[in-house]
Amino acid sequence: MNFPIIIQARTRSKRYPKKILAKIDQRNVLEFLIDRLLKTFSKNKIIIATTKFKRDNIICNLSKKKKINFFRGSENNVLKRYLDCAKKFKAKSIIRITSDCPLIDPKLIEKMRRVFILNKLDYLANTYPPTKSKYPDGSDIEIFKFKSLLKISKLSTNNEDKEHVTNFFWKNPKEFKTKMINNKKDLSNYKFSIDYKSDLTLVKKISEKIKAKKKHGTAEEIVSIIKKNKYMKIISIRSKQKFLKNRKDLIY
Repeated sequence: MNFPIIIQARTRSKRYPKKILAKIDQRNVLEFLIDRLLKTFSKNKIIIATTKFKRDNIICNLSKKKKINFFRGSENNVLKRYLDCAKKFKAKSIIRITSDCPLIDPKLIEKMRRVFILNKLDYLANTYPPTKSKYPDGSDIEIFKFKSLLKISKLSTNNEDKEHVTNFFWKNPKEFKTKMINNKKDLSNYKFSIDYKSDLTLVKKISEKIKAKKKHGTAEEIVSIIKKNKYMKIISIRSKQKFLKNRKDLIY
């Protein structure tokens, strides 16, 4: 299998426990994300990578319901979870997204996949390193080769790198052929990933607006929706500021 989309998901969360089970448009966050991806990608291209804990059985049951593949691995060593998942499904290159980004843009995923192939890269991202990204939080996509992931698994020694999977790539760019794809407009002050309960309120409102306006939901369209509503704008910007302040404590 080449270029599977591996979604990192678990029910345990430091800041907002069971956030992926919260409801958006009568579906939980994870199912909402899966349905969004299925508009562009086939079921056999999507894999859920979760933990071995009993509390995450609900994620596996959802995978079965949606008829997509899933994998169970280490909770805190997420790098190993991805590596073992990629091994099982014989993935040559991997697209990584996280379950707290339900408004991810499938068209952007496909655009980045083409850039990755064309430039013969080891690693491509649109929101890493965070200090240089012009994309809003919530549109986070990373693509990397399996053999490069295998290499960093041997070089990553601290727990933070193992938890965040790809830190080693952008901390050591000379070791790999890396590239960052950036947005033309700087939308980095905005955030629509789900880390706090207020984020869920924001994402629900965005989802309603996208549905009503029959929009695809690109990063630009979503930020445009946020900017037009004072309340939504405050939630988004404050959440981004809070997120950056506490970033070192986060485990996706």
